[in-house]
Order: sequence, then structure tokens, then C-alpha cells
Amino acid sequence: MIKKIFGKFLQGRKKKPFSAWQIELTTRCPLLCKMCIRAESTEWQFQDMPLEDFKKTLPYLKDVETVVLEGWGESLLHKDLSECIRLVKKEWSQVGFVTSGMGLTKNRVSELIEVGIDFVGFSIAGTTTETHDAIRVNSHLPEVLDAIRLFQEEQKRRGILRPKMHLIFLMVKDNVHEVPSVPSFAKEAGIEEVVITNICHTINLWQETQRVFVWENVKSQYEEIVKQAEVNARKLNIRLKKPDLTAFNVPVCAENPLRNLYISAEGEVSPCVYLYPPLPSPFRRIFCEKEYRTDKVSFGNIFKEPFSAIWNSSNYKEFRNRFIEREKEYKETYFSLWDSPGLKNPKDNAFSEPPEPCKTCHKILGI
Repeated sequence: MIKKIFGKFLQGRKKKPFSAWQIELTTRCPLLCKMCIRAESTEWQFQDMPLEDFKKTLPYLKDVETVVLEGWGESLLHKDLSECIRLVKKEWSQVGFVTSGMGLTKNRVSELIEVGIDFVGFSIAGTTTETHDAIRVNSHLPEVLDAIRLFQEEQKRRGILRPKMHLIFLMVKDNVHEVPSVPSFAKEAGIEEVVITNICHTINLWQETQRVFVWENVKSQYEEIVKQAEVNARKLNIRLKKPDLTAFNVPVCAENPLRNLYISAEGEVSPCVYLYPPLPSPFRRIFCEKEYRTDKVSFGNIFKEPFSAIWNSSNYKEFRNRFIEREKEYKETYFSLWDSPGLKNPKDNAFSEPPEPCKTCHKILGI
């Protein structure tokens, strides 16, 4: 997902050891989105990352192409967001975040641009106020558009193109009918790129019944709707990235733990955001219509020990080696097709087992 959303910011530069680090500044959020794992939680762990702790990550960022200052909360609520961006830029990494835009002011936008923010993603769940507001509870679609305009006006005033802005549309059954209109919505808002995503981490019946993707080689009934969005995007010259709607076994998930990682507000280093939510462990998730309890995954705390000790720990290496082996198997199968075209598609291949906590995550099914 990180690569899908921020991929364009990772191109055109010398490759660094890490593609993206996702650093959570806060777990606080003013919204109560229906698709969020916080939806029914009474045990959410509210926390902000202290600036002094954030500074402990800086020595390692020279090896990171992109820093995404986002986790399970709204980064705009963090009082030191602008300072964090300024510090990241000193390490020559690209930096940005995804936001609801709530509470943005002209002065705050000017400050964010001044410190060097490179990209901003705006989350929406509909192209009409009625649909968006019903899903992203406490968010108001016109306010999201106002936030986008604040950036555009400040860019125009300064005569610059930065930050790059894009829309992120989380697709569920309650809003899938509006997917074809997303390109025109983006065009009218002055946005040139849209990322459509699936609901991935489901924890309750509403969320599970809202997913539009399917598995077991069944074609999703919503394929044509998404294809129409692609057609509309091409006509309007809008870059549109969409997810697969039919699950299949992938060697390495889109979070790519081989080159990306996640750091929680308390400094815990995890392979991805889905493995370290601010909830007591084990946490609940539904996978292929069955409920599971999953332990949170941390390989160490970057505030308390050197990152090299964490990254090179035997447990973390073993976790990554599972994906390295799966990737190797995929490549071997793929290249064997050149010699034996009758072989099955690599997507249908049975790979080695993924790490235990990844077995019950929809991301391992290419979603």
C-alpha cells in the first residue's frame, strides 16, 4: 500500500536501502470512520510521539527514500508536525502524510509548505457529501475540498508546485456506485492523481459485509464499475491506481516488509501498520469470513536501542526471509513460463508459508 500510494515520489532518485518508513506521530483522530478498526473499540490507546523521541529516528533517515508521517491517527493533531517535517527534510528524504484536512487553516498550510512538505494525500469516501459524511463520520466533504484549495492558493501565491496532492478513496459497497465519478471529482478539485483502496483490516460484521473484493477465483460483481472509472480517468488525464478485486496469493504483500517498515507512536518497530494497531494484544480481525486474534508484532523499540540491532535481530531476519523465499519461488515460476508456457500462472502458485501474523491478513491475498 505504501508503494502504491506514494510510488511516484520514490522514482527518479538513487535507490536507498529503504523505500519508505511510516512513522506514527499520533493515535488521536477526530473522526469515527465506519471502516476503521477503532470503530467499536473501547480500549484505544491514545498517544502522541514526543518530539525528543522523534529525533531519535533522524540518524537513520539518510537511508530512507520516503517518510510517511502517518499511522492510526490524524497527523494534523500533532503539535510538532511542522518541526518533524523540517527535520526529515534535513536528512534528504521525501516527506508527507495523509489527512482528513480537518482544522487546516491558511497559516497552517503556509507553515507546512515553508518547512518543505513534499506530498499530501486527502482521504475521501464518496464524491457526494451524503455518501462521504455517512462513512467518514465527523468529516465533511466540502471541508476536505476547502483544505485542498488552501494548499492550491498558497502554491499559486508562491509560484510552486509542491506539495504534490492526491486523493485516496476507500472503496466499500456503500460508496462503490460513486467510483466512476471519482476522476471527474478529482479534476474539478484540481487533483491529478487518485488512489482507490480496498477495506483491508475488518473487525466487525458491517466492515466484513462492505468489502467489494472476493476470493477463490470468483469475479467481483464490481469489476465493471472500477473499469468505468479507469475509462473516465483516461479521458480526463487523471492518474488512477486501483486495487485488485479478486484475491490471489502474492509472494510479497504491497506493504513490502523487505524495504518498508512502521514505527508506532511509542517507538515500536513493526513490519507494517496493520501489525501494530494501538489496541491491546491480541487484537481482533476477520480474514476470509473467519474471526482471528492476532498478537501485535514488534521487533524492538527504536527509542531504546540502535536500529541496526532491531533490523538485524534473528527474529526480524526470519520474518523477512519468509518473504524472500516466496519472492524467489515466484520468480522461478515466472521465468519457467518462458520455457514451458503450459505451466500455471505464478499468481496461482502455492508459495511457502508467510510469517504467522501475515497468514490472516488480506494483504497477503493481493488486496
